Amino acid sequence: MKPRLVVLSGAGISAESGIKTFRDSNGLWEEYDIYEVASPQGWQKNPALVLEFYNLRRKDVSTAQPNAAHLGLAQLQDKYDVRIITQNIDDLHERAGSRHVLHLHGQIFQMRSVLDEERIYPITEDIKLGDLAADGGQLRPHIVWFGEAVPMIEVALKEVLQADIFVVVGTSLNVYPAAGLLDYVGPNVPKYVIDKSIPAVSNIQELHCIEKPATEGVAELIKLLA
Repeated sequence: MKPRLVVLSGAGISAESGIKTFRDSNGLWEEYDIYEVASPQGWQKNPALVLEFYNLRRKDVSTAQPNAAHLGLAQLQDKYDVRIITQNIDDLHERAGSRHVLHLHGQIFQMRSVLDEERIYPITEDIKLGDLAADGGQLRPHIVWFGEAVPMIEVALKEVLQADIFVVVGTSLNVYPAAGLLDYVGPNVPKYVIDKSIPAVSNIQELHCIEKPATEGVAELIKLLA
């Protein structure tokens, strides 16, 4: 049986594929008030703006390609049972070949009814006001907004508790509850944090920091785990 390698990935891994992040100085969020496009209140206030925002994000993701970090994690499946927990809404892990990907915050290529969060549909084109689900509810992006519950967090926690190796790549560890997953990793489990700016982590046993961009950091991780 292959050792289980659990990865928590964030926006930093997709940044090198050209997908902007809200923590960078040129982040796409500078053009919008984050709560106007990523909160239930913003949706109630101006759903057309929210739909426009995510329609643009969908186009960005469609043209982006997996980078060496995505491909490297997929490559590790030859030796490890790799389970990826991602905060990202893009599909770059899947396109790189990763077989087990759990999206904590939803997926840009899915939409759902406002009346039933489990009525989910695939989407590649734009969502418009007046586009309705079968239950009559307006369709919205299947994205977890600020202030909404993260329904996949319990599934993610089960993965974390079974980790033989735990890797954090491209996340500032500022967004909860995802950031709290690191606290549940077993004390004797090797932990690797890869980021161009290592987030504040303390009192963590078996911690190895690789202060590099995701592509370089994953390459180094592969050598360490070879």
